[in-house]
Amino acid sequence: MSVNLRTLAFRTVEVLSYSVGIALTGFFAVQLAQGEVERQGRIAAFEERAMLAVEDTRLSWQTVSPSGNERFSDAGEPDMTLWAPGRIADYQASLSADLPPVLGVLEVPDIDLKVPVYQTASDMVMDRAAGVIDGMAYPHEGGNIGISGHRDGYFRVLKDVEVGDSIVLQTLEGEKRFTVDAIHIVDKTDTQLLKDTRDTTVTLVTCYPFYFVGNAPQRFIVTASLDTTYVNHN
Repeated sequence: MSVNLRTLAFRTVEVLSYSVGIALTGFFAVQLAQGEVERQGRIAAFEERAMLAVEDTRLSWQTVSPSGNERFSDAGEPDMTLWAPGRIADYQASLSADLPPVLGVLEVPDIDLKVPVYQTASDMVMDRAAGVIDGMAYPHEGGNIGISGHRDGYFRVLKDVEVGDSIVLQTLEGEKRFTVDAIHIVDKTDTQLLKDTRDTTVTLVTCYPFYFVGNAPQRFIVTASLDTTYVNHN
């Protein structure tokens, strides 16, 4: 009799342990499911905020014009005196292309350079003007603002730039002024100068040598620091 009672007690404990195990497993499964739902909810909320931010930016451009270009319409027609004939033809062909928004106007008064800056540096954009190098800061942001242009087009005049020259950058948030710190000639694979910077800087990039026939093997890079003595009242 006592053996049967011990067996019954053991089985009872076994069943209870099994039931508790199932309950705990279910509890953890529910917790994991709720955690996943919350995680997905946070991801969806983040993506929605990101989309709204992009839309707000797009609308801010369109309050001026559908393409955002009228804000910087004072860039004027380019001086093509030094341009290669093929680059002139490319520029004319680009006039009918649908390009991304203009984010600013780059001006280097000492060498008579004035060029619109688009938000990317595709070949088509650089046929028309200059563009922000992918992964680098936009003109209205802090950090290293990287702007690229063709050596046989707008940026050919960079051959005459000098340390100490002023760079003026009209942006979506007003004017910024910089001073040329250095001029570099590097291998085309050298990207050290394109890294982000703690301070606001401008880096102008074009191919080099300027009159090289074919694919140029080097890059001509101008680096400039923000003129902190200038106060933008816009």
